[in-house]
Amino acid sequence: MLNADTAQQVINHALSLGANFAELFVEKQHSASINTLSDHVEPVKSGIDFGIGLRMIFGNKVLYGYTNKSDANELQRIASALAAKDRRDPVTTSHAFDFTAIANKHPSQRVLSNDFAIASKVDFLMAATVAAKKASDKISQTRGFCMQREQQIEIFNSEGLHVNDTRHYIRIGLSAIAADGSEQESGAWNDGGLLGWELQDVIDPVFTGQEASRQALIKLGAKACPSGHMPVVIGNGFGGVIFHEACGHLLETTSVAKKASVFHDQMGEMIANPVVNAVDEGMSKNNWGSINIDDEGMATQHTQLIKDGRLNSFLVDRMGSEQTGFARTGSGRRQSYQFAPASRMRNTYIEAGNDDLEAMIASIDKGIYAASMGGGSVQPGTGEFNFAVTEGYYVEDGKIQYPIKSATLISTGPEVLKEISMVGKDLQLACGMCGSVSGAVPTSVGQPAIKVDDILVGGNA
Repeated sequence: MLNADTAQQVINHALSLGANFAELFVEKQHSASINTLSDHVEPVKSGIDFGIGLRMIFGNKVLYGYTNKSDANELQRIASALAAKDRRDPVTTSHAFDFTAIANKHPSQRVLSNDFAIASKVDFLMAATVAAKKASDKISQTRGFCMQREQQIEIFNSEGLHVNDTRHYIRIGLSAIAADGSEQESGAWNDGGLLGWELQDVIDPVFTGQEASRQALIKLGAKACPSGHMPVVIGNGFGGVIFHEACGHLLETTSVAKKASVFHDQMGEMIANPVVNAVDEGMSKNNWGSINIDDEGMATQHTQLIKDGRLNSFLVDRMGSEQTGFARTGSGRRQSYQFAPASRMRNTYIEAGNDDLEAMIASIDKGIYAASMGGGSVQPGTGEFNFAVTEGYYVEDGKIQYPIKSATLISTGPEVLKEISMVGKDLQLACGMCGSVSGAVPTSVGQPAIKVDDILVGGNA
């Protein structure tokens, strides 16, 4: 996408201004989306964006700028403007680019640049809508969506790196609203991955619609949740959002390097119950959070964050490595050319254990089963969180008694890790978007079902 001679010229200029390191991130992104409201298709949206980000590092100081132009003079102008206050005699020389071809571990077929497939996507959403409404006459409305994106990237840096990659993202889902008089509740289901529209071969529109309706209808007839400290079983899949938000961000060198994480000085120490093993990886074939290379050009890898309860690794990007001394983990990510990269998660999850969900529930005297989790809030640095339970049940004497609503789980990441006593076999991942200092990036969250022996539950019963 960018002429190598132009890239070399810009990199050399950046180093001549005294930068220790210089990098160009070139991106072309094609996106398209379809949305439905009940049985109506809303306007289809699509677009193409192109840009180049320039990063210059002076010691521990990062300077970043971007443009939509690929002209060498414009890129050199940006470099000069960025370095205006930090300019000094050059101390680093650039290396000739050595292009490395990256093996694609995540093959895609029906990609956006070849086939928008509007008709079949609309057919999927309409079939999901029919299934949702067929479930009950209380389903008053549905909203469907399909997002597909093709991201081409090319990276040059002063160490001679030259790589490129193409990423294909797709995600589709439906939400349903159930109404009974003045009371309304919603449910939703979606799936996606690092692949093309061949996704339709592995997901079922009827299940999508039925699952969205099932959640909405269960909540519609649910009772108020009791409150207080109690044991909680958290379901698999999106239940992993708690680990992602309350623990995963504390393991990124973005916070570790500033000592803004409670884990910054606990490498090698027991931070969780020994039954807990957690990873962050970008290698799972076609998973939503997977990548071939990170946005600094490093091959992705499998990073064992927690091993048998012991802190084993942080998530480390280039700057994080320089600031902390830990080796890079292929975790430098960014939303687009408009952002400098930072240490970010990929597919982050608690690994499968040996316990059965039924045994976890049977072990509870009085507590709740949080079958599905929703959004919440997290306090950076401490991991204090407040997450909503989107589908929950009251458990007494080891048996599910009735569905509950308006439940929240309140604790901190470090406390929850130590309270996990049982880990299920039913590992599942779910799609999400993670926002941080380098923008919003696709990440997978996940876990098997887990039992937390003691956590504060907020309710209004």
